[in-house]
Amino acid sequence: MMYKIQTNASGTRSIDISEEHLQTIEDYQFFRDLIDSNGYVDEQVLEKLKLNIRALLESDAGKDKRLLDLCLDVIYHNNMKAYGLQQLVLLYINWKNRDNDDLMMTAQEVVQGTPFN
Repeated sequence: MMYKIQTNASGTRSIDISEEHLQTIEDYQFFRDLIDSNGYVDEQVLEKLKLNIRALLESDAGKDKRLLDLCLDVIYHNNMKAYGLQQLVLLYINWKNRDNDDLMMTAQEVVQGTPFN
């Protein structure tokens, strides 16, 4: 299944996200301890994620095709900015809670700067 996340507030840019991308995020626990206690996703959070992934790429995990695909298709995509990462986190939360339909909210219901906690 493919998902599409909006990567800017005006809705003119987007990135396609696959189930495999979401599974890779889960397997590597990329979002664990990523967002500070203030709950905001900004460019610093995106850079922190990129640095964490870069360290993995330099290790043996860098040989994982799924990790490389996630980097090329999503994290290092030209359209990925803080707003897009926020939408990706929301999609991931919804994907994790897919069995709890009443807990789900769409990424369109959230505006940039909305805290996660």
